[in-house]
Amino acid sequence: MGPRFGVLVPQGWRLDLSTVEDPAEQAETMIRFGREAERLGFDSIWLYDHFHTVPTQELEPTLECWMSTAALARETTRIRIGQMVTCNLYRNPALLAKMASTVDALSGGRLDFGIGAGWYREEFEAYGYDFPDAPTRLRMLGEAVQMIRAMWTEPYATFSGDYYRVAGAINEPKGVQTPHIPIWLAGGGEKVTLKLVARYADACNIEGLDPEVYRHKFSVLRRHCDAVGRDYGSIIKSAHVFVHLIGAGEIAERATAARRRGISLEEYRIETFVGTPTELVDLFGRMQEAGVEYFVVYLRNDMTNVEALHMLAEEVMHALG
Repeated sequence: MGPRFGVLVPQGWRLDLSTVEDPAEQAETMIRFGREAERLGFDSIWLYDHFHTVPTQELEPTLECWMSTAALARETTRIRIGQMVTCNLYRNPALLAKMASTVDALSGGRLDFGIGAGWYREEFEAYGYDFPDAPTRLRMLGEAVQMIRAMWTEPYATFSGDYYRVAGAINEPKGVQTPHIPIWLAGGGEKVTLKLVARYADACNIEGLDPEVYRHKFSVLRRHCDAVGRDYGSIIKSAHVFVHLIGAGEIAERATAARRRGISLEEYRIETFVGTPTELVDLFGRMQEAGVEYFVVYLRNDMTNVEALHMLAEEVMHALG
């Protein structure tokens, strides 16, 4: 059986809507892309949870994650929808559990719930959120996931931790999926994050291009699963990959210039695969051998049209399926 494939929709956060001026058309561009991903047979579409752009903070659109998730839930019919990933500290976890339950109902049970500890300090500060140190953010994430699971599984949710608590909270409807909405935890931290995955998550998501990194991280996850008596095979092992596809014979320097925004091709390639669909099939094949079961791709091509999405579906996804 081949790997599963998801794709990020153009949402603005990585300046992928900067050429679209009208706000309504920005939203329609995102929706059209999601619908086309569904038509092409992708398993899922995903959204980032951020408020303003990277790598610099610019006066450019960034469509809010959960409002957009709800819109896509009603504008599609089959494809799953998730977040890559929700920042835990941007919303109270009890409210977030309620929001997710509602979206799962709106989508007919197609939500994948991605969550992480958060990292974008400039965004926290700009929007007035406290930015605790990394160990604190991870402890808060651990409590949040436990509380969210309680909201999704208990008639009257009760949880009391150092950072969060609920006392008899009612969350109806709890969503469509049973025993609860799948939880995707992002990050490859070996001492804390992957341990949280083993205890509470249905999927892990690690970012990068090196197959050997995935092989190592998954071996750590397996050890954590063994330690808590969890079936390692029950956890989806996924990769978040930045991709810039070019056609055979295209010059990479020229083809990527607009999206590199002044950085060199060598710098761009540190985090982004640049190459043909055939070359990407080779890389994904090696990542699959290392244990990756699910690819979540952010296309760094111009996403105001669907040309690269078609290349990814027809020449990569189908080749590996």
